[in-house]
Amino acid sequence: MVFTLLTKSSGILAPIASLLGLIMNGIYEFFHLFGIQNIALSIIVFTFITKSLMFPLTMKQQRFTKLSSRMNPELQKIQAKYKGKRDEESLRRQQAETQAVYEKYGASPTSGCLPLLITFPIMFALYAVINNIPAYVTEVKVMYETIATEIATVSGFETVLLDLAKGLRVNAGDLSNTNKIIDVLAKFGTDQWQALEAQLPQISGTLNQVVPSITKVNNFLGLNITNAPGLKFPGIIIPILAMTLQFIQGKQLTAANKDTNNKDNPSASAMNSMNVVMPIMSGVFCITLPIGVGIYWIATSVFTIIQQFF
Repeated sequence: MVFTLLTKSSGILAPIASLLGLIMNGIYEFFHLFGIQNIALSIIVFTFITKSLMFPLTMKQQRFTKLSSRMNPELQKIQAKYKGKRDEESLRRQQAETQAVYEKYGASPTSGCLPLLITFPIMFALYAVINNIPAYVTEVKVMYETIATEIATVSGFETVLLDLAKGLRVNAGDLSNTNKIIDVLAKFGTDQWQALEAQLPQISGTLNQVVPSITKVNNFLGLNITNAPGLKFPGIIIPILAMTLQFIQGKQLTAANKDTNNKDNPSASAMNSMNVVMPIMSGVFCITLPIGVGIYWIATSVFTIIQQFF
């Protein structure tokens, strides 16, 4: 699995990611004023702010979900009534009766689609920012840039970086400029930094000066957020928390929409299955993804649980 990071997100998501990046950069610089330099804290606050900005869309989607749970029995009766009938008159009557149900509840067939169509690009753009912090946070980029500039002066550095980038989620095929080098360095965990110093002793002075600052910025309760948590303690706490909170979030949403639990509702089984499968998948993915992504998922679940409660 490889992600191409050309410093900042490109394509249709670029404007959204740039806007969200400005928010992330502002949060980091705000805490920096008080001597606090921590990406994990910035990610948590960033998540709460962006989720708050998306609150109107979320409310609209949740309202449609509630309405759907009430409309579905009536819509299913209409479908059963006209099952197998394909003549023009029957289709017209079915459409008219279906529209009457939507009008009765003040909804439309597209009510649930619009919020999702808006939310999905925002969520992907959010991930783009979280997954490449140096591209959007100026103070952090400066740290990596100091190292990248010196690395570029060493003959044969490309071979070393390409070797160290194996297994990391970054396209390291092109190291023609400093930004591309930073994209690779941004994925480095503790092991990669140590290996880099061993293979490029010419820049050990710069590494010894800058890497501790990078490590401090990326520290979260003793964990380096650029490392994958793995299966060992204490890192394993991150995927366990992400999985548990998503499970609670799903159960909470199901309880809020009690009508979807009706055995006559065909969507009930699918929803219950999703509420089990998705948290497990998140936990599995979280084991191999950087801890910073896991922190984002945890913060998202905490905010959503609080939001759904109210």
